[in-house]
Amino acid sequence: MCEGLPHCKIALAFAVIMDLLGASALLVGVFAPLEIRGKDFGDLLVYTGALFVLMSLGGWVLWYSGNIEGLRSKKELGHIGSAVDRLARNLSRKIRIYRSHH
Repeated sequence: MCEGLPHCKIALAFAVIMDLLGASALLVGVFAPLEIRGKDFGDLLVYTGALFVLMSLGGWVLWYSGNIEGLRSKKELGHIGSAVDRLARNLSRKIRIYRSHH
C-alpha cells in the first residue's frame, strides 16, 4: 500500500492533516455564519485555516526532500563519474589557489 511513500511518513501525515484542518477551517470561516454575542468569528477561522495550510507546506517540503533519491554511485557512473570528480577537484583547487593569492 505504501510502496510509493518509502520515507518520511510522519512528515506526510503532518502535511495531510494540516491541509485537511486548514481547508476545513477556511471553508467554515467563509461559508458559515459564526456570530457570538454580535461578534463575527469567520475571519478568525479563515486566518487560522490559512496558517494551517502554510504549516502544511513545511511538511510537504520535508516529505519531498526526504524522498529524493541519492546520487548514483561511482560504479553506476563508470568512467564518467571519475572524470567529473577530477574536473571538480581541479576546479576547486584553482579557485582555492586564486583566493589565496588575492
